[in-house]
Amino acid sequence: MKRYINAYLILTLLFFTTTACNEDFLEPQPLSFFTTENVFVDRAGFEALLVTMRKDLTREQTAQKNFMAHQWAASEAGVPWLQMDFTALTPNSDRYQQFVTQINDIFEMVKNANVAITRIDDLEWADPEDRNEVLAEAYWHRSYWYYRLIGNYGDLPFLKEEVRGVRLDFQTHSRWAILDQIQSDMEFAVQHLPVSAAPGIPTKGAGDHLLTKIYLANMEFDKAIASADRVINGPYALMTDRFGVEADDPSKNVIWDLHRHANKNSGQNTETILAFVDRWEAPPTARTPGLFTMRVYNCSWWHSSIGKDKDGNRGTIDRGPLYDSLGRGNPDVALSDWHSYEIWEEAGFDYTTTPDLRRADINWFDREELYYNNPASSQYMEPFDPENMDIPSEYWARVYPSPFYKTYSPNAPDQTSIPMGSNGDWYIFRLAETYLLRAEAYYWKGDLASAATDINTVRQRANAPAIGASEVTIDFIFDERARELFAEEPRQNELNRVSYIMAARNEGGYSLESLHEKNWYYDRVRTLNNFYDRTDEIILLGQRPRIMPYHFQWPIDDDMVNSNTLGRINQNLGYTGAANNVPPLEVIE
Repeated sequence: MKRYINAYLILTLLFFTTTACNEDFLEPQPLSFFTTENVFVDRAGFEALLVTMRKDLTREQTAQKNFMAHQWAASEAGVPWLQMDFTALTPNSDRYQQFVTQINDIFEMVKNANVAITRIDDLEWADPEDRNEVLAEAYWHRSYWYYRLIGNYGDLPFLKEEVRGVRLDFQTHSRWAILDQIQSDMEFAVQHLPVSAAPGIPTKGAGDHLLTKIYLANMEFDKAIASADRVINGPYALMTDRFGVEADDPSKNVIWDLHRHANKNSGQNTETILAFVDRWEAPPTARTPGLFTMRVYNCSWWHSSIGKDKDGNRGTIDRGPLYDSLGRGNPDVALSDWHSYEIWEEAGFDYTTTPDLRRADINWFDREELYYNNPASSQYMEPFDPENMDIPSEYWARVYPSPFYKTYSPNAPDQTSIPMGSNGDWYIFRLAETYLLRAEAYYWKGDLASAATDINTVRQRANAPAIGASEVTIDFIFDERARELFAEEPRQNELNRVSYIMAARNEGGYSLESLHEKNWYYDRVRTLNNFYDRTDEIILLGQRPRIMPYHFQWPIDDDMVNSNTLGRINQNLGYTGAANNVPPLEVIE
């Protein structure tokens, strides 16, 4: 940074010494020295933009209305607590959540990548590999966010370069055309991304992992296997032994270690492919508001309407050790019984007896462990009694287990804010998912034995019972993804991806022509998520939990559609405005 400040001072002096006899100073000047024209003059200028793109990844799992929370709230694992009725979701109404408006935030991230991509050849690079490495990472970021965009929204305009000035003539490209483009971009990127890099920087492994997802979505299953092979055979390995900051605690296990924030970017952790960096000890401008996992995923156990004792007084309060551990839960994602209990019922086990370390007692905080923590209560330290709640029949929905090993993110010693989930590193990609992606590719090819081998590799580390080839189904693979990747994978996007594959293959009675009316996503969510099972008998927060098949994708912001007066951005079928759609473009020029 010092050399840029010095350069600024030198040029400022030159300005004052040369303009005294020159009327050019009457010409309008940029308000800042740091314009795009004089920033992208060397690799360091591009690196500054890459840093911004890497920081953009923290939006996935930091602050309360984060992108990953929306993914799990729109799945079989939970519901958006303040917006359980998806029929209230419209192109101009988000109510309490941000299913609609996050499209604008993500396009900002695409814009950042496009600035680098468009300006990459505005200078003569001394080393062509420097140029290619910068371009490869910019492609990685754009491809990452477009994979997320088409998972959220489907067909969209593909912005291939920096937009300079006002444009009102965007056209929608098909999801398939976008997949073709980002597949091509990532095939270039993996050739030039570094094999290793500092934490938070995408590497060749992160490139191949993302490319595997894109290949799967584009139904290129052999290529998906090959790109997953490159990751699995690369410089990574599943963590099977205790490691990291709490490795000496005999009450914990390797799954606990794997999800301690200090361990995610540790040199000991050979499973991390890419994790973003977010530290409390960083300067305030360099850190996020925090992970908010204790707020977003934990129930409101402390609330006065829930934690009443037998005398009608507050039995649970937002103070003390229990508060420090569970935090001030106010869920954006209320978790279903399927995620908490049913997926652990296999091979004759249930959630209390399973040997699976991912459901070990030390890793979860269960309903029956809740107790009255108010010293002023007559039931202080006694077990929580749901009959004392204002509405005891809502116990199943308002008090649910917490996957503590994922959500626990305590305040730092010098942090005095409300415990909602402090800053911490978080996985974007790790090797366990690569195995499950390859297993899925094998499944689509009909190689169930190879799929079972990959699934069992992940299950063996968790001490879960091995499965046979005959047990491999797409539903089992997604059960396993939920057991392994809670709050890590973009769940709705991956369910959406499979819905398209099954429809394109005309499997399960699905077709692309009627996808918004019948799809695998809806059938799975509606079957497994018990919130939607009780729609005739409950009203929670003034709502009945409801979801329809067309909610497998979210509505596109009306502001984006209506302001595009010289072109046409299509609305997703099922939402108001879709009657004005035109056929999407199938080729990106």
